Amino acid sequence: MGPLGAAEVGLDITWAVDWVRRGAETLSEHRVELITLDREIGDGDHGENMDRGFQAVLPKLDDLPAGSTPADVLKLVATTLISTVGGAAGPLYGTAFLKGSAAIAGESSIDAAGVVSLLEASRDGIVARGKAESGDKTMVDAWTPAVDAARAAADGGASAAETLRVAADAAAAGSDATIPLVARKGRASYLGERSAGHRDPGAQSTAYLLEAAAAAASNGTSA
Repeated sequence: MGPLGAAEVGLDITWAVDWVRRGAETLSEHRVELITLDREIGDGDHGENMDRGFQAVLPKLDDLPAGSTPADVLKLVATTLISTVGGAAGPLYGTAFLKGSAAIAGESSIDAAGVVSLLEASRDGIVARGKAESGDKTMVDAWTPAVDAARAAADGGASAAETLRVAADAAAAGSDATIPLVARKGRASYLGERSAGHRDPGAQSTAYLLEAAAAAASNGTSA
């Protein structure tokens, strides 16, 4: 994590809280879509689980103690998801936010390099927990392009907000790219060739969450 450049505005606690609020909003808006995607190749609970988990986080944001950091927000998300979300999503996303939190622990504000560290640690946590690789038709297929795009942007001198924007765009493209894939991990893998032609719900929820992070960083409107 490099020092903040003179012209760069770091992402602080306000950004982290806004990310979670926007994430909860977009997951609620797309709950039925995610349920439908999961019903096609899974057990149909992804949208409901993600919505319930993030709604459970919202009231806890108001109780964050003074002096909290972005890492504290992410750890709060992690522990809440692990305790309230069933299926595969709770452990996977919980691990992602927990590892991401550890990567930026103690930082009151993160720069572009910090964004990369956060995303990479989150992705690595998912890979370690789910034993999935790129091409397996899982959320990793959205996370890995996001990490790669973020690293390239940060190395090229992008700001933290710009780095998150390219990461979110790469995650969305990664979600699109899962449609023709044959699932090799998770419940969808039971379908074999029949899983092709369907978008992976975890990759799509990843795209929505990273879009929320980018929107919060730019104070834009989440899609």
